[in-house]
Amino acid sequence: MKVAVEEIEGCKRRLAVEAPAEVVQQAWERAYGRVQKRASLPGFRRGHVPRSLVKLHFADDVRREVAESLIPDVYRRALDEARIDPVDEPDLRDLRLEEGVPLSFVAVVEVKPAIALGEYRGLEIRHAPAPVTDPDVEEALGHMREQHAEYRTVERPAATGDLVVVDYTLTPEGHDATQATGYRFVVGSGSVLPEIDEAVVGTKAGEEREIGVRFAEDHRVESLRGRGGTARFTVTEVKEKVLPALDDDFAKSLGEFDTLDALRAEVRRQLEARREADERRDLEDKLVDALLAGHDFAVPEAMVTRQSAHLVEHARERLRRQGVDPDRVLDYPKMLAEVRPGAERAVRRALLLEAIADVEQVAPGEAEIDAEIERLARASQRPAPAVRRMMEKSGDLDGLRLGLRERMTVDLLVQHARVTS
Repeated sequence: MKVAVEEIEGCKRRLAVEAPAEVVQQAWERAYGRVQKRASLPGFRRGHVPRSLVKLHFADDVRREVAESLIPDVYRRALDEARIDPVDEPDLRDLRLEEGVPLSFVAVVEVKPAIALGEYRGLEIRHAPAPVTDPDVEEALGHMREQHAEYRTVERPAATGDLVVVDYTLTPEGHDATQATGYRFVVGSGSVLPEIDEAVVGTKAGEEREIGVRFAEDHRVESLRGRGGTARFTVTEVKEKVLPALDDDFAKSLGEFDTLDALRAEVRRQLEARREADERRDLEDKLVDALLAGHDFAVPEAMVTRQSAHLVEHARERLRRQGVDPDRVLDYPKMLAEVRPGAERAVRRALLLEAIADVEQVAPGEAEIDAEIERLARASQRPAPAVRRMMEKSGDLDGLRLGLRERMTVDLLVQHARVTS
């Protein structure tokens, strides 16, 4: 077999492949046999049609059989011979497939880049972790009070921060009116159109207002973007937010603490743990940024495309969980353009860390893999052996191994980095 490899641009390679005529003829003979076994014509029992009639009446079936078996096999052998590991499916061109003559085709593929590693140990990083302060703790306690706030009905006009209950009719230009009763929203929260948010301030229960509205140019419903309309609403109830007192009784109401001081200590502990994790991620990001800045290399377009699609699918899934049809609200071409820089950075990061792991011979052992599976098993409340079997069957175990390898590589880089404040 003949294989000629040409580097055409960036990570693309052009393989010109030719398989000898005798290999092609053998594939054709095997295909004739397979088709003959299932061929059926008037006057002949199934599987007993003569070869001459198979050639005459089932030529397309035979050629399809040859193509589906021979081309993939020759392509795989060509990759092995050329020592190429593509990251995407081939773009096959100039295919010549005929009985009795050599098979030839051109396959254009993308491969991972050969990265010439520069400095990666001892990188100098400026990083000054910020400690958890008393104001941070008090702010967190304030959020907890907000979460346990009550709303009590008042007779006064609505003000910012109040919860109002309204019955409304919304009529966009060129659309049918929509109505709702008992709709609740917090004034000033931005959860309704700005004109409604502004108009409800100063209204009392029982009062009615009619106002003009305009939908934003980036409204989630495309047909409403930039359109005007009217809104008529009646306030049925005004409720004032009442925060619980910050005292021992509040701490006890959470079920785990006897005193406010005990609650405050636990809040600080949780904030410090969260801050430590955030600081670690920030340090790793700075380190990777420095790494990428010192290494310039091309990335396969196919890998960037896959990563972009992955990010888009995550966004789609988030919307589905919120009960929103993503196909109605997402502008996919715009979104793909927006996520591309992040996708390209993610691919560059993965390729660079992989190259470093290869040089440093970083690889997770079975103990590390078992520990990670055990952690996943605890999180999913399943037996660890069952989780392992499921991951082996789905192929996720290889992904877990790669993820651990990347994490260990980052740990090595952090260990050898020179961190200054």
